[in-house]
Amino acid sequence: MTSQEVLAQGGVEKLGLPGSFLKFTDAEGNKVILDKDLPEHTAAIEFILSVLTEGEYACIQSLNEIDAVGHRVVHGAEKFSSSVEITPEVIGKMVECIDLAPLHNPPNLKGIRAMSALIPGIRQVGVFDTAFHQTMPDYAYMYGLPYRLYKKYGIRRYGFHGTSHRYVSKRACELLGVKYEDQKIITAHIGNGGSLAAIKDGKSIDTSMGLTPVEGLLMGTRCGDVDAGALSFIMDRENIDGKGLSDLINKQSGVYALSGISSDMREIEAAVAEGDKRAIMTLNVYNYRIKKYIGAYAAALGGLDILVFTGGVGENQWATRAAVCKDMEFMGIQFDFEKNNGMRGEEMVISTPDSKVTVIVVPTDEEFMIASDTLEILSK
Repeated sequence: MTSQEVLAQGGVEKLGLPGSFLKFTDAEGNKVILDKDLPEHTAAIEFILSVLTEGEYACIQSLNEIDAVGHRVVHGAEKFSSSVEITPEVIGKMVECIDLAPLHNPPNLKGIRAMSALIPGIRQVGVFDTAFHQTMPDYAYMYGLPYRLYKKYGIRRYGFHGTSHRYVSKRACELLGVKYEDQKIITAHIGNGGSLAAIKDGKSIDTSMGLTPVEGLLMGTRCGDVDAGALSFIMDRENIDGKGLSDLINKQSGVYALSGISSDMREIEAAVAEGDKRAIMTLNVYNYRIKKYIGAYAAALGGLDILVFTGGVGENQWATRAAVCKDMEFMGIQFDFEKNNGMRGEEMVISTPDSKVTVIVVPTDEEFMIASDTLEILSK
């Protein structure tokens, strides 16, 4: 951690399915794929640990060199406003949050329990996607639903991608040499899943995702903002239940559904280049939602100093950055279209020197934030 050197980075894909494999990048930057039948989390983590410590790709000599493990945990509800060391009490609170993230928190818990089984006594830290947004004021996170539902079930906006929003906003200020606690920042984490955050004086005051990651921007297969009345109308006309509706708005909507082509923005851009009308419409919807939220959050912040693009699309799709920042001079954005053109995956300012708002691309590094939080918490 002192040198911030990455010894290995990667993960298991297709867990529990035929053809599962470990994909990683070693210290020399070589990409490696190791096929292995991995039916569940403990087996997958055990395989990862064996690759780290034994054979051709080993980068540490034994498990004794691992002092601690950090975990990304998707939902911490109102129970966690920062990263914490994992204890039985913390695990109990994470279990209480399962109803709010039934697809994410159970696998997160499996990872924690698997690591405890494989390295008994190892210290572990939970880093919550929702924690960064716990500074939102109540007028930003409350829905106009019966208050009893908030008290009974915790129905409110929580937001996600908090670890990414925290990292890129701080990193942008480091690169620009400005004080984090004095800036008005909008961070745009956009990709297959996407969200924006409004950050004032180092604290999140609003974010586009809500109780779940469905709300907000148009995403790969998620619908984003939609009239709740339309959902009840669809349930009646299509004769679907709550589970069917959840599947519709999470897995059968968004860029994939509008375009009829793909949830991958690279394929959408290729179709746009060929003149596909639905692809053009989809890309316009996608970009417009981002632009609209930037305007709203500039109003919420009372101005804007820095606009940060990150995530798979934010870092690499230069055409989307250009479309979002076009005609934004009224907000103080003077965009450098030439510098932006073709730029992918680099830390770079893409506004002009005379721009009142600095527009910058910062590739996200959630793993670094998890490792840093783990080190900081366990060093105290």
